[in-house]
Amino acid sequence: MKVVFLDRDGVINTFPGNGLYVTRARNFHFLPGALEGLRLLTEAGYRIFVISNQAGVGKGVYTREHLEEITQKMLKGVTAAGAQLTGVFYCTCRSSDGCNCRKPRVGNIEKALKMIGGSLKDAPQTYFVGDTEIDIKAGKNAGCRTIFSLSGREDREYMKRWDVRPDHIVEDLYDAACLIIQKNSHPVRDRRRGAQKGR
Repeated sequence: MKVVFLDRDGVINTFPGNGLYVTRARNFHFLPGALEGLRLLTEAGYRIFVISNQAGVGKGVYTREHLEEITQKMLKGVTAAGAQLTGVFYCTCRSSDGCNCRKPRVGNIEKALKMIGGSLKDAPQTYFVGDTEIDIKAGKNAGCRTIFSLSGREDREYMKRWDVRPDHIVEDLYDAACLIIQKNSHPVRDRRRGAQKGR
């Protein structure tokens, strides 16, 4: 099963900062290399899902309408880049709500797999790419292969304090895409655009 799960903030778009949220579409900006990585995965036949906690809605920091506007901006940018997202799954609950869909729980991963006729039994064939311990825990809890991206909230120093370890560590989503495709024996030609990839 060629499926990749992605966190959103810090993997696809710039991380807004600790304790902060992307609250408006104008604040959503793709990370360098993210669109290229999404295009590579799409062209290689992967189905891509976004699995993201967005507790700011549950806390009243921004509305579901604002979240939908942000999502539409993301989808338009992805489509314009020649890539495709199969689905976007958010948990808008607060951490205290105990929702099964809030990472590191696996409810949204299970929903995504069901959407394409699969189940958690298929998770070992899939990848989860995230920028935090919570993402890696979610992937591990579901049974996915996990990739820690250094493009967002946490770094190698943070990782020293984790009680879980990712299967792979990469710089960003582009590198994650190359790794995934190469692991499945598809050669990857470096197509990143220097102006967009530059840090």
